[in-house]
Amino acid sequence: MFTTDFLVIGSGVAGLSFALRAAEYGNVTVLTKGEALDSSSAKAQGGIAAVMSAEDSFESHVADTLDAGAGLCVEQAVRTIVEEAPAAIDELLHWGVDFDADAEEPAGFELGREGGHSQRRILHAKDTTGLEISSKLLQAVRDNPRITLLEGHVAIDLITTAKLGLVTEDRVLGAYVLVKGTGKVEIFRSDRVLLATGGAGRVYLFTTNPDTATGDGVAMAWRAGATISNMEFVQFHPTCFYNKRADDRAGQTFLISEAVRGEGGVLIGADGKEFMHKYDRRGSLAPRDIVARAIDSEIKRTGNPCVYVDITHKPAGYMAERFPLIDETCRSYGIDPSTQPIPVVPAAHYQCGGVATDTNGQSSMRGLFAAGEVGCTGLHGANRLASNSLLECVVIARRALRTMLVKLPLAHPAESYPIPEWHSGEAVPPDDLAIIYHNWDEIRRLMWDYVSIVRSNHRLQRAATRLRILSREVKEFYWGYCVTPEILELRNLVTVAELIVDCAIRRNESRGLHYTMDAPERGPSAVPTTIHRW
Repeated sequence: MFTTDFLVIGSGVAGLSFALRAAEYGNVTVLTKGEALDSSSAKAQGGIAAVMSAEDSFESHVADTLDAGAGLCVEQAVRTIVEEAPAAIDELLHWGVDFDADAEEPAGFELGREGGHSQRRILHAKDTTGLEISSKLLQAVRDNPRITLLEGHVAIDLITTAKLGLVTEDRVLGAYVLVKGTGKVEIFRSDRVLLATGGAGRVYLFTTNPDTATGDGVAMAWRAGATISNMEFVQFHPTCFYNKRADDRAGQTFLISEAVRGEGGVLIGADGKEFMHKYDRRGSLAPRDIVARAIDSEIKRTGNPCVYVDITHKPAGYMAERFPLIDETCRSYGIDPSTQPIPVVPAAHYQCGGVATDTNGQSSMRGLFAAGEVGCTGLHGANRLASNSLLECVVIARRALRTMLVKLPLAHPAESYPIPEWHSGEAVPPDDLAIIYHNWDEIRRLMWDYVSIVRSNHRLQRAATRLRILSREVKEFYWGYCVTPEILELRNLVTVAELIVDCAIRRNESRGLHYTMDAPERGPSAVPTTIHRW
């Protein structure tokens, strides 16, 4: 058994920034199932939203967030996170993050604008902002002797008093963890656990997310008994690169940042005509849910496989200077963005729901906290405003630590409950991985076909019926064979798919990212979709 003051599961911006702060007070263990930079944080292109200009204001940022969230944001959560943004930026600068500068701006930064924002307030590092932040935080973590970073460690399940059969207050005690290199299952004991596992984009056939985004944190929290909220709100990024080579379109797709439209890119059809004005007065800068549905509608109306982002009116060399990664990637596929419109389609991008928490990251279970995409603070409501996600990671991670130190002080550790070792029983090594891959593929295809941008009661019920069968098959596989990373991810995927579908069935209206043909209008009141395990 490994005992640590703070246990962090996940190595994105939320997990790493928390670890750096927590190390000032105790020992920290950070677990990540792949390599440390295998995260959605590291892939974030656009930037991090913060009020940094005299022309901007907290009220404006709050208003934009509330508007994008379609009436479902928790206003106090929005205000708290928005108002703590400047302090969060200062911390990132302290850790060495290098945002693009502009000496002519009072704050000294080049501020971008993205869809749904009424002002320029996006700090960025070219079009690899997430990688810049993640890399600097990771270096600081590796240099800190009080932080142990363990790659290739796959969390299986949270350990709780309830699972041990105890009748005292239900609380988290740590986690069972599979070590990839040895195949052994280890116990990591901690009274303070932060889930920072990111989202669940891999539950869909096409996604911008990395392979690691299999909803592990939400699934583990759900099995442990934590409350889950708003899982029906899956954000599809409207502009992902459309690759004509069908053999390459097998899962992950490259993101064409919303910042491209923020800098003047315009959405056009195959006929070269702009179409967004038909759907929203803000045109190509409308919030993502509106843009994604508009593109979906245009593709279905015209029969064309994609639409285009046109930024050819910018001077030669602009894309290579402002968006070097996007420019380089497009060129590798034979598209010159300076002279050719970029072909794009929507793809699953961000999970707005998750483990229900307050603005301190505290879940419904004592000792269990969540920060970043895995959590649901109420900031995003029914639709995330662009670049608010990295901001939420940093702010909630900081607030979570402060709450832990008050409610779970290190000087007064909780009773050391006995934790049994992991036993595989009569489980045997899996002998047919084809079954796992088939189930994985079926889950992702049915979610794409039935629980995508546009939904209906019939589609949701079909998805629910098939998921019940798949869930039974996966459970049999899990209990019959020794655990492997593939089995664990499949188990989490089917759980998250069920949660998304269950939440979607419960919402009998169209709001934000959840659009159903059977109830196309927004309901009279905004109520979160909350699911309790027990």
